[in-house]
Amino acid sequence: MTRFDQAFAALSDRMSMPAAPRRAGGPAPSLTSLIDRVNDAKQRYQPGRR
Repeated sequence: MTRFDQAFAALSDRMSMPAAPRRAGGPAPSLTSLIDRVNDAKQRYQPGRR
């Protein structure tokens, strides 16, 4: 097996495993809330500045 084959097999195995349990921090944020956060970040972004 090549390194690529091994990496692909490992990734396939990880994808077939069930998802990790969610932490008990409360309900997941709504999609609207996430979109609002992305839009806020876009407005604050200034190209060329790091």
